[in-house]
Amino acid sequence: MNQTEKDVKGIINKKEADLSEWYTEVIKKAEMADYAPIRGFMIIKPNAYSIWENIQAEFNKILDEKKIRNAYFPLLIPESFFKKEAEHAEGFAPELAYISEKEEGERYAIRPTSETIIYDSYAKWIRSWRDLPLKMNQWCNVLRWEAKQTKPFLRTREFLWQEGHCVFETEEEAEKNIEEIKESYRKIIEEILAIPVLIGEKSEAEKFAGAKKTITIEALMPDGKALQCGTVHNLGQNFAKAFNVKFKGKDEKEHFAWQTSWGFSTRLIGALIMTHGDNKGLILPPKIAKNKIVIVPIFFEKSKKEVLKKAEEINRKLKKFDSFIDAREEYSAGWKFNEWELKGIPIRIEIGPNEIKKDQVIIVRRDKNKKETIKEEELIEKIELILKEIQENLFKKAKESLDSHIVKAESIEELKKELEKRNIVKIYLVNDKKTEMELKEITGGATSRIIEEAKKEGVCIKTGKKTKTIAYFAKSY
Repeated sequence: MNQTEKDVKGIINKKEADLSEWYTEVIKKAEMADYAPIRGFMIIKPNAYSIWENIQAEFNKILDEKKIRNAYFPLLIPESFFKKEAEHAEGFAPELAYISEKEEGERYAIRPTSETIIYDSYAKWIRSWRDLPLKMNQWCNVLRWEAKQTKPFLRTREFLWQEGHCVFETEEEAEKNIEEIKESYRKIIEEILAIPVLIGEKSEAEKFAGAKKTITIEALMPDGKALQCGTVHNLGQNFAKAFNVKFKGKDEKEHFAWQTSWGFSTRLIGALIMTHGDNKGLILPPKIAKNKIVIVPIFFEKSKKEVLKKAEEINRKLKKFDSFIDAREEYSAGWKFNEWELKGIPIRIEIGPNEIKKDQVIIVRRDKNKKETIKEEELIEKIELILKEIQENLFKKAKESLDSHIVKAESIEELKKELEKRNIVKIYLVNDKKTEMELKEITGGATSRIIEEAKKEGVCIKTGKKTKTIAYFAKSY
């Protein structure tokens, strides 16, 4: 996208008035993504891909700590593999896209997820308890063909993700793994992306096809829709039995293995945009921003060389923050201010002849659009403090919003009213697939995002039966 001072404008749509149009406009003007020639696909541009690379880097550190190694498995999966685990096959049937060519009479699907093809290999690689635990992750793309209503990052037919697949001797080890990954996901999403989340178990209606248990990480977007930011599955022994993933134990007997799988995707970028952005564009938390500082020299003809020299000197001091200088003379300072606000750079530093005379700079923090004058000698210390404050402020603001939108309902009518107010609604609901699907239809598509066990028994909002299960109900992406 080539831009000139004449054709670039600020964000026209207001976030609070039309979130959908605002989101689309921000993605285009901040050069995050573009639409592909095929419906439901997107082109991820460098501004967004650098965020994904930073997420990858942060999570790869965690994988290294937990001795989980990266690998890569094929894109195409034989149709017969999906039929080996019945519930999994049924759950993914609408999402499969097949290539037209057949080999030996079999069709091949483009992967929607990789459990089946990975576990076919695991069955060959695992022989003894000495081969366990086996812990791998892959970074790849997947295709979910059923998506009709698409929105860049939030819901597309193709997306990038990581998927971890681990094999253990015991269920206790598998449970420990999903608890560890759950906490790792929370750290990435809350501490790096500054997005507060709800974490809990999925209901029978919403859990992963073929899993014994699914834990989900859910965020709330400004339009009141929940966004699933990651899932962690205890697969039990279902896939091990389907794919013959067995090992000879210390007791010299054969046992089926216990397995887990877990993943998050480029959907996190969409969550980041929606959660923190404002009517000027993106706001990037410092921990995820590729460039934390932009330096804008204020040029006047007489002092141009002096100002540029000082900007370069300060840029060298701030290199550890991935700072850069916008010294383009064909654009006005005001135009450059607007551009970097639109693209969410956490801190802007302004330097002109007046600042040089006083040995100071002007700092503008993106989260508050607030100017502050700082002495040059205090710059590094102050920058570190301000970046920390921005990160904390973004999380605090988003957390307050999430907490204020969690309410209770004791009747279906009350539930429907609270959903209209863009809330996540806590209700008593029996953990039964049929009951939840009926309530989903009544509420126009709302589902349980997480469930939890209450200390006190209550009355199911749909059936009138006594239950201890509380569901957090919301509409979702």
